[in-house]
Amino acid sequence: MKILLITPPYHCGVLESAGRWPNLAFVYVAGHLRAAGFKPVIYDAMSAGHDLADIKARILAEEPGAVLTTSFTASYPAAVEVLAAAKQAASELGREIVTGIGGVHATFMYEEILTDHADVVDYCFRGEGELTVADLFTALRDWGAPASVPGLAYIRPPTGDDDHPDGLVVTPARDFIPDLDTLIPAWDLVDWDLYTFFVFPGSRMATINTSRGCSQACSFCSQQKFWQRTWRGRSAEAVAAEILYLNETYGIDVCLISDELPTYDRDRWERLLDLLIAAGSPVYLLMETRVDDIVRDADLLPKYRQAGVIHVYVGVEATSQETLDRFQKNADVQTGKRAIELLAENGILSETSFVLGVPEETPETVARTLEMAKFYDPDMAHFLLLAPWPYADMWPELEPYVETRDYALYNLVEPVMRSVEMSRPELFDAVIRSYMDFYMSRISRWAEDPDPFKRDYLMRSARLIMRNSFITEHLPADLELPAAMREAMREG
Repeated sequence: MKILLITPPYHCGVLESAGRWPNLAFVYVAGHLRAAGFKPVIYDAMSAGHDLADIKARILAEEPGAVLTTSFTASYPAAVEVLAAAKQAASELGREIVTGIGGVHATFMYEEILTDHADVVDYCFRGEGELTVADLFTALRDWGAPASVPGLAYIRPPTGDDDHPDGLVVTPARDFIPDLDTLIPAWDLVDWDLYTFFVFPGSRMATINTSRGCSQACSFCSQQKFWQRTWRGRSAEAVAAEILYLNETYGIDVCLISDELPTYDRDRWERLLDLLIAAGSPVYLLMETRVDDIVRDADLLPKYRQAGVIHVYVGVEATSQETLDRFQKNADVQTGKRAIELLAENGILSETSFVLGVPEETPETVARTLEMAKFYDPDMAHFLLLAPWPYADMWPELEPYVETRDYALYNLVEPVMRSVEMSRPELFDAVIRSYMDFYMSRISRWAEDPDPFKRDYLMRSARLIMRNSFITEHLPADLELPAAMREAMREG
């Protein structure tokens, strides 16, 4: 059986301004499907810039036995459209195409999905999908039914069998994979020509996991719920070998570490850095981690840079201790400030985000957040609008302020909530003005940075922000841009 894995064509004008990278979930799912005797095909419609007509044409050309997709909450509507296209193609081909969806949204919202879209969604995959997907199609092939595959949700059709009544079936949760080094990546199925980091023209970009999970309890976050506040790390040796393999085999020179918390185990993390340094790895690494791990690793930060770490995202999120505590960040304002200072001292670019749009938000609190963002002084900052996932811990508290259930808007860019004093349009305008105020105060400084690597990196980033992101589309008419920013917009 050929199984087509399709990344839904969802776009919101934020991350895509920086580059394109593979859907890592599909790399592993494909590897396990192939090991089970199936023929997986990875089709990244999002990175290819394809629309639904293109996707349907590809499905008709491939004639797969199954089409699978994945989604976070904001990409869920696009994912459902992909599966609808698969069912339409099945009708035209005169054959069955099994459909399924995995990812964070499907893990928690399977009942809503199967209630609203039972006509196009056959299976929801809950939790880690590699083994569940392979086991499902093995069961369908060998027994013609899902049998007792854990980690599934589906609608059983009417059969008249009293022992197996029709309706929603939710199989037991699947245990997490205990040894992540046993995962099987299908790197050879990736269309590497699609993937690049725009900051480095001509680069080729990969995504890897060094670990899975997060032990924290941030109340707005989906990841700690998905991983049930657990953490598992791959061996440093396996990760280093993979980075070097990707470089030597596919010419990868930029690698995005997609873990929530790669630095959780300091000894393992230092071992990985040492292995990459010893091998003379030529791969630039982009990553995220917690501010307290950066402060903890003050003595290791020179190794970060030697090993190729050039850009670190840290989740500051808020500029007041009260809000940090409300978000259950388990961090303090001073630690966030110190982490950003340490990164700068070691020649590593810093990026962080500040969440706006809590119910108590006012123009005055937005202004304070902006001033504190300048005080933190990261190289790059994002001003995000709080999007309460319907399965997040904060949902009951925030639901009264939610004004839309259009999940495509739950992207931290477009407002889905009002505050007591500010409407959704007012919040969005405040975000745009915060972005512009922050970056107008920095771009002239970037152009004069004495470090040529950092100067070039930041100025290329400025051009990308100004030319490719959603910000430019919403510049206020009364905003006077400084010369350096106008130049950034003109240059390619």
